[in-house]
Amino acid sequence: MHEIITLQLGQQSNYLATHFWNAQESYFTYSEDQEPAINHDIHWRPGIGADGTETYMPRTVIYDLKGGFGSMAKTNALYNDLEEGQTPQALWNGPTVLQKQPAIPQSAYQQSLDAGLEPPPLTTDTVRYWSDFNRVFYHPRSVVQLNEYELNSSIMPFERYATGEDLFASLDKEHDLLDRDLRPFIEEADQMQGIQVMTGLDDAWGGFAAKYLERIRDEYGKTAMFVWGSEQESVMRAGGLSREKRLLRLANKARTMTEVYKYASVVVPFTVPATLPGSVVLDAGSQWHNTALSAAAIESVTLPSRLRDPANRDTMGTLADTLNAMGKQNVASLGMSFAPEPTEEEDVVMEGTQDFRQRQLLNQKSSRHAAVMAKENPEGVFLDINFTPTDQLDYVRRRGGGDDDRPRVFSQVLTSRGYEVDEQAQEAKEAEEDERFRRRSSYETVMRSYHTPLRFPLLDSFPQIFRDDSGEPLKRGGAINVTSSLSTDASVHKRLKSLRTTVGRSIGLEDREQLGNELAEMADEYHEGWSSGSDDGDDD
Repeated sequence: MHEIITLQLGQQSNYLATHFWNAQESYFTYSEDQEPAINHDIHWRPGIGADGTETYMPRTVIYDLKGGFGSMAKTNALYNDLEEGQTPQALWNGPTVLQKQPAIPQSAYQQSLDAGLEPPPLTTDTVRYWSDFNRVFYHPRSVVQLNEYELNSSIMPFERYATGEDLFASLDKEHDLLDRDLRPFIEEADQMQGIQVMTGLDDAWGGFAAKYLERIRDEYGKTAMFVWGSEQESVMRAGGLSREKRLLRLANKARTMTEVYKYASVVVPFTVPATLPGSVVLDAGSQWHNTALSAAAIESVTLPSRLRDPANRDTMGTLADTLNAMGKQNVASLGMSFAPEPTEEEDVVMEGTQDFRQRQLLNQKSSRHAAVMAKENPEGVFLDINFTPTDQLDYVRRRGGGDDDRPRVFSQVLTSRGYEVDEQAQEAKEAEEDERFRRRSSYETVMRSYHTPLRFPLLDSFPQIFRDDSGEPLKRGGAINVTSSLSTDASVHKRLKSLRTTVGRSIGLEDREQLGNELAEMADEYHEGWSSGSDDGDDD
């Protein structure tokens, strides 16, 4: 079955994961004649609910701070047979302490879902927590609230790397978190293909994640682990953080990266870029909006790990091996392009017009079948949206440039969804395997492409951030064609060196040399030409 277990660490990651799970839930088919494109057993665990009906719930463990779960209760309609005050025994068999706090009322959207009614449209005002737009049920064992810290507390902020390390150490010493929370999901899997971790990189969750990953790697030495590390550059750009706080976040990231790098198969730092194409309009201050865009890219690029189609299916381990083709290059960049698929009626109306021709040119240029794009761009495909953080203390808008500004790509995984599969695409896909082996042996860019006709769904829980050719929001209930990529490239070298210089003087003397050396060693793995003997004369 090749199951994937998910770890969700913190508020930002839970927003991201909620979009991910809502999309997975939408792929279920309820007709015996229709086989789904997705193998649901990979991310969903079957079971029996309180009323004896068959259920499917995500294979995930969700950590958040006190107050972070919003109106979501530990039990739900599928597991509601507990007496008042009783704790689900799957979570903890020892003595319990009852902690009560004012209940957060359900949003109108959640009330409508529970009543089986059509929910009202969501807005940035009505989405207060990630649970406000959640469409799935979780097993009580998945929900883990950490009461030691409160969400958005100004008295005890959860914002330093060391704070996350210390919290994990104290909880793990008392409860053995891996044994209590994660191992039950792993042991019920037939043949686990990997673990994906969604976490913050630039706050205390980075320290928590680093210690958790160390424990997992000790127990499961050969398991593929993907780390999706979110950063909040949008807050920094909006001027919501002082220079001191921005420096703290970058120092947190530096520490997290050097530790996570040791244990993860692939690490993907990402943030919503300041420069977006005109077809994307979002509220930079809304976590619901920001994580929706990131989720569209992440959910799309990971499709090969759960597709049924054997020609376009691969494990997390294979994807990691492709990206890490040249050595210890496991820090990857995330990219995405999208194109709305016009209806037949729209094509008839627009055919022969300038807008129609422009749309055809746009689709040909930026978003097509992945195998064709890989063949026509053997040195790497650069998509419209680059989620790579700038790692700058004083934010400078990333310049869009021509080919001269593009870094050397070492390896790339490219996934397209929804685009037409023609003869050219089939020929490109057939020739790709032999070409990949040749390119690997000659130290050229290694590429692997995947394709599925399954388009990305625009659910009623997803914000209307995508626009059509006329600038109007795409309607909920539709779907879009998406091309997304993961790449390892030479730009990591420059960013890590810059990060080392920026945070060096803010780190205590006892840690400065070690952290600086580790960042320099990581950077050398991405030096163009793969030379690890040069430090560019940077000893700061």
